[in-house]
Amino acid sequence: MLEKEGTVRIPSGCAIAAVISKEGTRMTGERIMAAMKPMHDRSNGLGGGFAGYGIYPEYRDFYALHLFFDCRDTRKACEAFLKEHFEIVKGEIIPTRKIPEITDEPIIWRYFVTPLRSVLADLQLDEKEFVARTVMKINTEMKGAYVFSSGKNMGTFKAVGFPEDVGVFYRLEEYEGYSWTAHGRYPTNTPGWWGGAHPFTLLDYSVVHNGEISSYDANRRFIEMFGYKCTLQTDTEVITYILDYLIRVQGLTLEEAANVIAAPFWSTIEAKADTYEKKKLQYLRTVFPSLLVTGPFSIVLGFDGGLMALGDRLKLRSMVVGEKDDKVFIASEEAAIRAMEPNAENVWAPAGGEPVIVTVKEGV
Repeated sequence: MLEKEGTVRIPSGCAIAAVISKEGTRMTGERIMAAMKPMHDRSNGLGGGFAGYGIYPEYRDFYALHLFFDCRDTRKACEAFLKEHFEIVKGEIIPTRKIPEITDEPIIWRYFVTPLRSVLADLQLDEKEFVARTVMKINTEMKGAYVFSSGKNMGTFKAVGFPEDVGVFYRLEEYEGYSWTAHGRYPTNTPGWWGGAHPFTLLDYSVVHNGEISSYDANRRFIEMFGYKCTLQTDTEVITYILDYLIRVQGLTLEEAANVIAAPFWSTIEAKADTYEKKKLQYLRTVFPSLLVTGPFSIVLGFDGGLMALGDRLKLRSMVVGEKDDKVFIASEEAAIRAMEPNAENVWAPAGGEPVIVTVKEGV
């Protein structure tokens, strides 16, 4: 008996998409919202979200904290906590549009903040480490409050719902950014709730992910030794913290970080003719074995000034890349790229474990 489309579980479910302008040209959120429509059946309505970069130029020097609150008292308590550690230059409700497809929304606020110099001096921390620790503290210790975005000149917008509805709910057509990522969720092992939708973020890093992480427990145990706390009830969260740890804390390049989480097989490394390249890959596999991410996955990492797309070593999840003029498009399906740019060129599928890194032109 044939089943109607959309009535059965899709094993390769979850939809990801991204677009970036290498010239730094700002685009409204309409294009990335359009990318999610042809991938509707990759989601089941239990989570959708977007991240936009360059959307807050007037507050580019301040951290934009996006928070969910369960009630007004929680918001007031959290705001009092923030005032003890940050200068708040603006705090406001994030504008939304009431639509029947999105229900049970929490209180959604954003604060543009900068850490108090006196606090940084007392703790002897740089501001990024301080902000990261503050996010972890709120998310683990302040019941009913979740920081779901904390970067500069960027923001994440997510909810329980289909992604195309989430975009309408957050009025993304009113924002302009040089880079956008998007996700439609089909959760298999974890609950669908507002904090568990993608993207997952820390500082300016954001991750959207299609797949399942079989190494989650090993990855989580390792990363939590360094102050990270996985509290959002989904395996994807740990990828964001791994990348923050490798790139910001350890100082690895994007390529090196990719060679940790999607490390080449030992046989592949041994076959390398370039001695320097071989030794570097051996070093990364030896020093960071617990950060190898196993299982089927394709991810897009958003960061200040660029994107990185990466799939697992065996290429068990689909991902395609296309180009047109100064723009690069990434998605789970070519149909999503065509929705963003019907005349996209050079459409291709990256090899397993091969990072695709796109950055905005220097100086833009």
